[in-house]
Amino acid sequence: MSQYQLIVFDWDGTLMDSTGHIVKCMQEAIAQLDFPPLNDAAISHIIGLGLNEAAQALYPNISVAAVEQLANTYRQVWLSGPINTPLFDHASTLIQNLNEQDYFLGVATGKSRSGLNKVLSSTQLEPFFHATRCADECYSKPNPQMIEELMDYLGVTPKETLMIGDTEYDLQMAHNAGADSLGISHGAHGVDTLQACNPLAIVDDLFQVEQWLMAL
Repeated sequence: MSQYQLIVFDWDGTLMDSTGHIVKCMQEAIAQLDFPPLNDAAISHIIGLGLNEAAQALYPNISVAAVEQLANTYRQVWLSGPINTPLFDHASTLIQNLNEQDYFLGVATGKSRSGLNKVLSSTQLEPFFHATRCADECYSKPNPQMIEELMDYLGVTPKETLMIGDTEYDLQMAHNAGADSLGISHGAHGVDTLQACNPLAIVDDLFQVEQWLMAL
């Protein structure tokens, strides 16, 4: 029987195939503001951070006001457009299966609350999650606040908690909270980057996530 009672998922790049869309929206925001251009790989690497922290990481030398300007412009671009990012294969089935197996399920995401609510509604997955935390409600990953609040709310210990994510920020957050982590390589960060964070394992997709959990 699994030692875990709570499984926390990252959203972008873990459950939803949204890395390319996020990069596109950030490129549009950068172009609108006439900021110095960046390549797609640089933008992809900051996925998972809170929006202000991501903007600061992309342009370390800009002012606080410029950080806010880039974050707000990105938010407007993202929220104004259609959601044309699909869930990864097996995402809905996995979440429903885990819910039926009586796991507590959570989301810890770099998205804003309005952004997460939008995709939870559009994917019809909202009823299966017991609690969610967003970057505009807590400190950004890899600070452990999001996962610590989920554990406190659901009454579980770090040893009973597993974080599943596609970036080093997800895995570092789990480590900082004393929880275990599982890396997934179909998102924003490569296997070498994930491996450096010492997760229990790295899987290729959500089918393998389910197989890994069933083998516990």
